[in-house]
Amino acid sequence: MGTYRAAIVGYGNIGKFVLEALEAAPDFEVAGVIRRNPEDVPLELSRYTVTDSITKLGKVDVAILATPTRKVESFAKEILALGINTVDSFDIHGSIVDLRRSLDSAAKAHNAVSVISAGWDPGSDSVVRALMEAIVPKGITYTNFGPGMSMGHTVAVKAIEGVKAALSMTIPLGTGVHRRMVYIEVEEGYEFDKVAAAIKADDYFAHDETHVIQVDSVDALKDMGHGVNLVRKGVSGKTQNQLLEFDMKINNPALTAQVLVAVARASFKQAPGAYTMIEIPVIDMLYGERESLIRRLV
Repeated sequence: MGTYRAAIVGYGNIGKFVLEALEAAPDFEVAGVIRRNPEDVPLELSRYTVTDSITKLGKVDVAILATPTRKVESFAKEILALGINTVDSFDIHGSIVDLRRSLDSAAKAHNAVSVISAGWDPGSDSVVRALMEAIVPKGITYTNFGPGMSMGHTVAVKAIEGVKAALSMTIPLGTGVHRRMVYIEVEEGYEFDKVAAAIKADDYFAHDETHVIQVDSVDALKDMGHGVNLVRKGVSGKTQNQLLEFDMKINNPALTAQVLVAVARASFKQAPGAYTMIEIPVIDMLYGERESLIRRLV
């Protein structure tokens, strides 16, 4: 098996764990890291190239986008135009089909592959939901997140004017209903009530019960643990009362990073275009010889 050269685009919470996942993967090497400020080189990056442009890294096979969700499309299009595969963890569920359509055209035009929305939800949970529906075709699936820190929601809060620091917690209320607990430090000169109203109006929060709380130190509250409980009750054939459940407790950015590396591997086995995780064979995400994987896992 060959070795793939992967560039990490963005080096926040997820980017740091992507580096660890790549270092642990036998079929990847780190081509370099793209940062807004390439002069900022923490110790763990000292042996890698840190730059502000992917064009300065030499040969790159795949770019792992560890950027804010709302910047994914522009970064992906720019990189796909170079003929480099991209993977991302875009997490605005209602916009996934539009992003797939947009990046599908860009990828096909440049003979590349883009795997989108590849975190744990959307992402690996999407695969579990699809399997649950395949074996229990009629019924209802409830996705219950948390309790835990939502990376996407936290990043969205930080982008709102007047927010100095933020933490968004997701609290499951059952049957797929959630409460958002948002803790913020407010920039000097801004009114808390106006900042809180802007947060609640953001599309990330407008559809859920959201509480915004001002605190002295967000860092004192931060814990990156998260989780999900997926439950489906329904019918297989004509047999009622089939009950399926999937549960996990995780470090949020670490799992997202591992999923991104897995789909980066899978990207080299797909025809040009854009894909979500439910469109990719699970075996393509695994390292190893195909028959050995089948022998061990089937």
